[in-house]
Amino acid sequence: MSFAGDVKKELTMLEVHPEHAKAELAALIRMNGTLGLVDREFYLNVQTENAAIARRIFSLIKDTFNVQAELSVRKKMKLKKNNVYIVRLRSGSQTILSELGILKGMLYSGSVPEEYKTNEQKMRSYLRGAFLAGGSVNSPGTSRYHLEIHSVYEEHNNDIYDMFDYFSLNPKKHERKSGGYIVYLKKSEKIADFMAVIGATNSMFQFEDVRIVRDMRNSVNRLVNCETANLNKTISAASKQIDSIQLIDQEIGLDDLPKKLFEVAITRLKHPDVSLKELGELVPSGPISKSGVNHRLRKINQLADELRS
Repeated sequence: MSFAGDVKKELTMLEVHPEHAKAELAALIRMNGTLGLVDREFYLNVQTENAAIARRIFSLIKDTFNVQAELSVRKKMKLKKNNVYIVRLRSGSQTILSELGILKGMLYSGSVPEEYKTNEQKMRSYLRGAFLAGGSVNSPGTSRYHLEIHSVYEEHNNDIYDMFDYFSLNPKKHERKSGGYIVYLKKSEKIADFMAVIGATNSMFQFEDVRIVRDMRNSVNRLVNCETANLNKTISAASKQIDSIQLIDQEIGLDDLPKKLFEVAITRLKHPDVSLKELGELVPSGPISKSGVNHRLRKINQLADELRS
């Protein structure tokens, strides 16, 4: 099972207060439900490919509204890969949809009811339902962090965005070319915060554990790469300095160099692997600062370049 699947499985096992369950159920039905009419009677279908979510919807409807629902399963026709689970309510659909704020009279209401947007606990429950219905999150072990909730309608997407913003999650929103809208998070800390908001505590700890190990490994790799680059740079510079000193020794002799340059040249030949700071501490008339050593070695390189030309 994917990490997103694990998160959703944990969410389906949470117990909620009936009033908060309504908020969760409102999101699930609004995002995954369809309303039909047979013999002048409305019926409601709520569809999902996740068996645990289907059982969750079935239980919430039954326990919250004390009505009978049906749970059925069928195969996907095209891919013949995943099962599709359908929770069907044959009677009382209009009353339930009105109570959940999805219908106003006989018309669909595109916005989330104010009672859900102004009550923190109900907001948590609504976001939990929205994530179960249309959410996804990358595993923290992948190359990038990403959590999103997809909505068909822009008005609903904006409400989801506002709820994210209420919990200081710094969300982003985007219209997809393929259709619909998404609210998404890219920062790992905010993704962990969101999982805590909707009650996926165990998944949040798992996410954080993997993220911390991964980030620490990346930090170590960056440090090693930096140290390696610095070491290569030091070796390359020292190699050029030694070549210059040897050329000067062959062409004019090191004894003809000024005393300050002579001391640095001889010390570099004796200690080809040390840094400029260490070299300055080894010079007989030292210690000399790193910038002072660098200045003298630059003079030696310039002299050698003149000899080469």
